[in-house]
Amino acid sequence: MDGASAPIVVGVDEAGRGSLVGPLVVGAFAVREDRLDELVGAGARDSKRLSPDARLRAYRALLAVGRADSASLPPSTIDRAVRRHGLNRLEAAAFGRLVRRSGASVAYLDACDANAARFGQEVARHTGGSIRLVARHHADRDLPIVGAASIVAKVRRDRWVAGLARRLATDVGSGYPSDPTTVAFVRRRLAEDPSAPRWVRRSWATMQRVIPDRPARTLEAFAGDD
Repeated sequence: MDGASAPIVVGVDEAGRGSLVGPLVVGAFAVREDRLDELVGAGARDSKRLSPDARLRAYRALLAVGRADSASLPPSTIDRAVRRHGLNRLEAAAFGRLVRRSGASVAYLDACDANAARFGQEVARHTGGSIRLVARHHADRDLPIVGAASIVAKVRRDRWVAGLARRLATDVGSGYPSDPTTVAFVRRRLAEDPSAPRWVRRSWATMQRVIPDRPARTLEAFAGDD
């Protein structure tokens, strides 16, 4: 089979589901099936196992092998979904959009639902049913095509956070609640203006710790969201 007619394979993953600042970014990476073996050499692996510099190098190398795409879900959209117990459905819709526009015949998904098969079925609702979907836990760790997608998601989310830091002329950290720099940054901003900025998630438990009189649902309350 020549390269022009080789089928397309796509991987999809997300970054920022548990962040306090910034969007949840769903990343996709599509490649011809006959080039899958090039992904590991380009640096494809779980983005959490790579330093920021290594992720960026891998991202650039991957762009010479296949196509990257992403969808950004802002904090306000996440908060609405959490209130409706629909965070997983929101992610599934974004996964489905990226799969559909990739032109792939098969898609590998890192399932965010505790039930991977259920997540795959939800994504299928947004793809028209003609694309074979494989939803797995730890797919970013086990499958280079999904590792590539995780790098796309993480690099593009990191770029958003870096852009916020430039606009505000301050260090905002990584945007995650485990980062003391991020928590200190949010506390400073809320001290200046009690209304939460649009780039802050209001539904995270960390917000309750940052400003105790602000109601917030715990992460545990929607960890099994379906």
